[in-house]
Amino acid sequence: MSEIKKVVLAYSGGLDTSIIIPWLKENYNGCEVIAVSGDVGQGTELDGLEEKAIATGASKLYIADLKKEFVDDYVYPTLKAGAVYENKYLLGTSFARPIIAKRIVEIALAEGADAICHGCTGKGNDQVRFELAIKRFAPQMKIIAPWRTWEFKSREQEIEYAEQHNIPLKINRETNYSKDKNLWHLSHEGLDLENPWNEPMYDKILEMGVSPEKAPDEATYITLSFEKGIPVALNGEKLDGPAMVAALNELGGKNGIGIADMVENRLVGMKSRGVYETPGGTILYHAHNKLEEICLDRDTYHYKQQVAIRFAELVYFGQWYTPLREALSAFVDSTQEKVTGDVRLKLYKGNIIDAGVKSPYSLYDEDIATFDEDEVYDQNDSAGFINLFGLPIKVQAMKEQAAAKQDQ
Repeated sequence: MSEIKKVVLAYSGGLDTSIIIPWLKENYNGCEVIAVSGDVGQGTELDGLEEKAIATGASKLYIADLKKEFVDDYVYPTLKAGAVYENKYLLGTSFARPIIAKRIVEIALAEGADAICHGCTGKGNDQVRFELAIKRFAPQMKIIAPWRTWEFKSREQEIEYAEQHNIPLKINRETNYSKDKNLWHLSHEGLDLENPWNEPMYDKILEMGVSPEKAPDEATYITLSFEKGIPVALNGEKLDGPAMVAALNELGGKNGIGIADMVENRLVGMKSRGVYETPGGTILYHAHNKLEEICLDRDTYHYKQQVAIRFAELVYFGQWYTPLREALSAFVDSTQEKVTGDVRLKLYKGNIIDAGVKSPYSLYDEDIATFDEDEVYDQNDSAGFINLFGLPIKVQAMKEQAAAKQDQ
């Protein structure tokens, strides 16, 4: 421990990282602690953070504005891939960790730090996401993970430690949900949610929107415009990444969209129950898929669905900075060259209802698809196709019939 003189801490100002600062100084001979917060859209959670960090023992606090890079280089590539973990989770925490960890490493190297510390628990996924990124950009850096070694066994004990050290907290024992917020989503875990039989108390926990029951009785129509798979305009207004997500969060939230209650399989092997709010992201995924329906050929569309599952696993498992993720992104980018057009949607009480789609690259041909009379498709052609397509089935049936006769 004596060689650890300067530590860079991934700092959120939440329960874990709030008590880690004094804990590090007590257990590492009064080492200097430099706090780093990556701003990926936490909003008011960052208010007063510098004052709090210094008051609890940090020598300084860096707040890195990562919002645009977060959306452009992490969120949108995942959106284009159509990657969803276990059919529900839109990966809000998962793809935020690599960009935060990368910035922390950059600061740690610039500061000449001896170690990087994080407040992730030994049961969670985030420890993997942070540490894989650290290994990618600073393979020799020491990593301190207090949850694996310290004396606290529960969040209750952490709160007691904070009270003993006069560390201000924004939570109490009754509202002690474990949360993660960024521009893309808000997650809720713990307390009554740990029992999957309990219905979430949405009136108590929702922050980004309302439940479908409390959404307006009148539908909201929107039009999203995409260029090469990237959303670029909402109702004709050009928006950059952060502005687009923020605007759709507001529209989706007020219409009760994007609430996911799931029991997921964590990387470390256990199942975990959480509630996710992702209103804007849910709209974007729906719209992007709708546009791909008319822009991608059948084989590409189907194969891309398989890729999406693996891509989601890589993101969830913290393997963003890997050759496979980069290779899959290259494939995805190639599929998005003609995913350009407009999608019209109706938002109503938690539902996203398709209301129209168009693209200059649409592969949909009304003349071919029509049930009315046409001159471009010869329906007699299908007979030969079916004969060839069904030949293996026919041969198998004939062989089985012949074998059955021999047995008689």
